[in-house]
Amino acid sequence: MIGLSVSGWCKKETLVAVLDDARSMHDDLVRLRRTLHREPELGLQLPKTQERVLAALDGLPLEIATGSSLSSVTAVLRGGGGTGDRSVLLRGDMDALPVAERTGVDFASSGETMHACGHDLHTSMLVGAAHLLSARRETLAGDVVFMFQPGEEGHDGARHMVDEGVLDATGRRVDAALALHVTSGMLPAGLFATRPGPVMSAADVLRVTVRGAGGHGSSPHRAQDPIPAACEMVTALQTFVTRRFDVFDPVVITIGAFHAGTQHNVIPDTAYFEATVRSFSRDAHSRVLAESVRVCQGIAAAHGLDVDAAADELYPVTVNDAQEVLAVQSVVRDLHGEERFAVLPNPVAGSEDFSRVLDAVPGAMVFLGATTRERDPATAPFNHSPEAAFDDGVLPDGVAVYTEFAIRALAGTG
Repeated sequence: MIGLSVSGWCKKETLVAVLDDARSMHDDLVRLRRTLHREPELGLQLPKTQERVLAALDGLPLEIATGSSLSSVTAVLRGGGGTGDRSVLLRGDMDALPVAERTGVDFASSGETMHACGHDLHTSMLVGAAHLLSARRETLAGDVVFMFQPGEEGHDGARHMVDEGVLDATGRRVDAALALHVTSGMLPAGLFATRPGPVMSAADVLRVTVRGAGGHGSSPHRAQDPIPAACEMVTALQTFVTRRFDVFDPVVITIGAFHAGTQHNVIPDTAYFEATVRSFSRDAHSRVLAESVRVCQGIAAAHGLDVDAAADELYPVTVNDAQEVLAVQSVVRDLHGEERFAVLPNPVAGSEDFSRVLDAVPGAMVFLGATTRERDPATAPFNHSPEAAFDDGVLPDGVAVYTEFAIRALAGTG
């Protein structure tokens, strides 16, 4: 090839082989994904899913461990082409959501549980990457940790796995980490998108109980009505975030539940509300928790009422390492073409427990569009919708990116 060096040609041959091998797995990947989709499981205990993952990995040269507090699978591949002093982690979450499916696909789940966030695709892609990397074990310049994680949907499964040692599964701390996350909308099928720095928000929950003294609705002066004070708190929280936080480092507080009273002419003893709190920097995250509680305490004191207010952390901000983002961009460009990678202009307001991993090691969370061909990404039902549908034709694309990212990270050429 005129103008192409020997090393460049070898690299291109290697890329073509990775992509061809990933594409050759298409039918097996789709079969596994649809099997997982038919029988979704919730939370930290996913015995059927764990069993299927173990069966899909059977025969590979992996050191496999299962979790003690959750049905996780940690698989270590020891590379034979280097000193073993580098390692990389690839994550795939496995749990589903308490959503009744309305997609109409012939492999839809029944009952009240659904893979509405694409974790069945994540699991299948990670299995595929384990097969491709195992086939290349002798040339890998280090070790790979495959992190099959339960409990991402509100159960902080990543924290459990970190506590149980997934980051040190090779005997030393991993050097880099990657998670791919499919979307049923927003991005066209096959487009990879992420950004350096904050890529997903922190998520916390504020729970407030205002305590007064009940009475007759006709004589509020004889009672201590908690409802007006609670309503004032709701309004004040909306104003507070616009006046205490930089508009370019935003905070969002949304009241999702408000409960008080039983009848129109009865003043209740208590009023209760709870809110989701989203922030996009570590500084805003730490401040908003304490300050939102103080807002509620101050208003309660002004009304002469008692209040129980607590802000509990769920997930921290998901922060991508800039160099790892560039590494992913390079991998996508070389495998799929420049047009298949996009830099997100803003973080996504959803949250992820992969933030636990990225708090400890450099890495990246990357989105992969899986909008079905007949839908417009701008209007397609998004993740967590009962109508969220995913194009499993993108599975080989994700497998190839996982595989090539790991190869380069271990070789120090990412």
